Amino acid sequence: MSGDTGYVTAEAAVVVPVLVVFTAMLLWGLMTAAAQIRCVDAARAGARAAARSEPRSAALAAAATAAPRGAVVDLRRDGDLVRVRVTARSLGPGRLAGLLSATVGAEAAALAEDTVR
Repeated sequence: MSGDTGYVTAEAAVVVPVLVVFTAMLLWGLMTAAAQIRCVDAARAGARAAARSEPRSAALAAAATAAPRGAVVDLRRDGDLVRVRVTARSLGPGRLAGLLSATVGAEAAALAEDTVR
């Protein structure tokens, strides 16, 4: 019976690290997806504010409030449309943060109210 215990320990020594890495990658994927969704929400909020003819600073603040930490917000007018682009970096888990970072972003456009007749 003592021989069986050795095999279980060896198997556990292989399986546990694999499960830890798998869990870390799963969490990283979820964090990246959440950052992408926040970028979409932030771009929409900024575009809505800019379309209502709010000051540029207010539209940028609306987008920055909804964006992930460290995001870059760009607002521009393109004819009758206002466009807001939000870009952020989603870092990987733990010590792999630099290696597994991903850039996420979104753009939203809205028709400026001052052009509607």
